[in-house]
Amino acid sequence: MKTTTVMLFLCLLAWAATAAADKTILAGGCFWCMEADFEKLDGVTDVVSGFTGGTVKDPTYSGNHEGHVEAVEITYDPAKISYQKLLDHFWVNIDPFDNGGQFCDRGPSYLSAIFVADDSERQLAEQSKRQVAEQFPKQKVVTPILTASTFYPSKGDESYHQDYYKKSPVRYKFYRWNCGRDQRLKELWGDKARP
Repeated sequence: MKTTTVMLFLCLLAWAATAAADKTILAGGCFWCMEADFEKLDGVTDVVSGFTGGTVKDPTYSGNHEGHVEAVEITYDPAKISYQKLLDHFWVNIDPFDNGGQFCDRGPSYLSAIFVADDSERQLAEQSKRQVAEQFPKQKVVTPILTASTFYPSKGDESYHQDYYKKSPVRYKFYRWNCGRDQRLKELWGDKARP
């Protein structure tokens, strides 16, 4: 009987943690970098690399992902970090003026985007985009705000993309440096950009 009670209690705890969590999807070029940038935030409980925005079902990194962008699905505790704080962190980790990709990664699958789930998120995202535009009046912010669609996590043979920065730290740091990501972020955002 005690085992059943303990199991029930653990299930309730897991359910409560899930019920208190929110999710959002953001794209900022390389999903390895976005995953690393968001997992360090207090209140973020999980970040998953994958694809979204296109119509191809089950896109893959090595196969067909046409129409999709590399993105991350962020699970967070809204009691610890707000959606607004996630947006603030997003902007200083992308180049919002690049309509050809992000940093050294070129092409449509590396474009930046905010995927919103509802009108409330859309309002906050639009407001944050306007604030960025006001900071840079001579440049055009090209990062779109789009309605969220199915998110496809990298899985199977491509699951090595999950937590790549932890599994292959030397390769990840080499890639990030050679891509010029941190250098460009520092140029744009100064001390707000934190690698």
